[in-house]
Amino acid sequence: MRFNLTQKLIFFVLAGLFFACSQPQEIVFQQSNLEEYRPVYHFTPAKGWMNDPNGMIYIDGEYHLFYQYYPDSTVWGPMHWGHAKSTNLIDWEELPIALYPDSLGYIFSGSAVYDQENSSGLGPKENPPLVAIFSYHNMEGERSGKTDYQSQGIAFSLDKGNTWEKYSGNPVLPNQGIKDFRDPKVRKIKNSNGKEVWMMTLAVLDQIQFYQSDNLIDWKLAGEFGKGIGAHGGVWECPDLIPMNAPNGETKWILLVSINPGGPQKGSATQYFIGDFNDGQFEPDDTMIRWLDYGPDNYAGVTWSNLPSSQNRNLFIGWMSNWLYAQMVPTSSWRSAMTIARELSLFEIDGTLLVKSSPAKELEVNRGEVFEISGKSSNLPGASFELKAEVENDFSLIFSNELGEKVTITREMGLINIDRSKSGRSEFHPDFAAVHSAPMSWEAKSIRIFMDASSIELFVNDGEIVLTSLLFPSSPYKTVELISGVNDAELIRLKK
Repeated sequence: MRFNLTQKLIFFVLAGLFFACSQPQEIVFQQSNLEEYRPVYHFTPAKGWMNDPNGMIYIDGEYHLFYQYYPDSTVWGPMHWGHAKSTNLIDWEELPIALYPDSLGYIFSGSAVYDQENSSGLGPKENPPLVAIFSYHNMEGERSGKTDYQSQGIAFSLDKGNTWEKYSGNPVLPNQGIKDFRDPKVRKIKNSNGKEVWMMTLAVLDQIQFYQSDNLIDWKLAGEFGKGIGAHGGVWECPDLIPMNAPNGETKWILLVSINPGGPQKGSATQYFIGDFNDGQFEPDDTMIRWLDYGPDNYAGVTWSNLPSSQNRNLFIGWMSNWLYAQMVPTSSWRSAMTIARELSLFEIDGTLLVKSSPAKELEVNRGEVFEISGKSSNLPGASFELKAEVENDFSLIFSNELGEKVTITREMGLINIDRSKSGRSEFHPDFAAVHSAPMSWEAKSIRIFMDASSIELFVNDGEIVLTSLLFPSSPYKTVELISGVNDAELIRLKK
């Protein structure tokens, strides 16, 4: 259909706002002027290589995102901490590099906390420091065959995270002769005596160690977890220990553990455990293997620290790639993006607790025009959009371009599937063109799909099941076909 004059006037007045019309709107594909495959609303560095998110912390209305970064190439190299910040989790300002390699090694993954009581003594009482805790990786030590080439160091900031100074006494936690000894995630918790202490969750080979400190400098081993439990197809990495409220009000502890290789779709993925935690001892409720995201391309994600209690949420972001092919994907000046920000919470299915991963509410302010899908096939508004729909228990839809490339999303026989076997470019790795599935024994009621140039994130029932997948079509997808079981669908143009 075409707009009449009145409709055109209304359209231009309301452009950029979230609205719905009684009449379906004509969809005109909007070309992007960005570099090929660069997303619109996911964070990417301007140039260079990026992997794990690090040190995420909220301070004075700003979300700080640090990340593994090599500015001089689009493949992995000497690791720095890159830095970006945002007030809304969508518009990111890339800042100068926060931490550079030094004589102790590359700067590997870690976390950051606000030392409000100045327990570390690294700042004046009137200006408590932010403290970053990270892994040093001594490449010369690794190449020479040593096993103690990873250790934990700290740095501090007195200007709200904009600049950092490394602690002169690094490392604060030397290696104990263990090859993989890294990725510290620190939070303040209360011990069994009610005293507040700093607790470090550290990945060690294919297990977790917990260390306790009063001052972020002196650390003592408090407990271990993971022997014979969970997926062990590869090294454990990037852990996170998070308290959450179960639907019955009980406090449970969720332990995120990324693993590479050994994920459900080959390569890297993030598993999690649910249980109780006390004085460095994690006791899982069961031995069930749970995956945070069943797609191939969400890895090493952790949560923000220092969120105000008024937010009442666990805010998460992950690295949107897979070590199988991350250094081979067909982008030019940059490699890798982060997922959208997500809110983690607990829900229950037939007496079993699981983690829901829902799109952060801030994504809603990114909405532009809304288009009702008329009939079974509609044009897409551009390469960056959201699709919302109610679904029957089984459903099927296809995104495609004029070249016959397509990605198919289905639920059938108790499986949620993303088929990217014909999605576009895949020559860079033999395992890229594949169907990825997630088991879902309960009813599917709704879907939200976020497409952004070179990725798709599928949320079923607001994140009860999630699949994240990279896509590299030779030309942007321009059509969506609702094959079956998809009702009340809307396309929403997303913008920055």
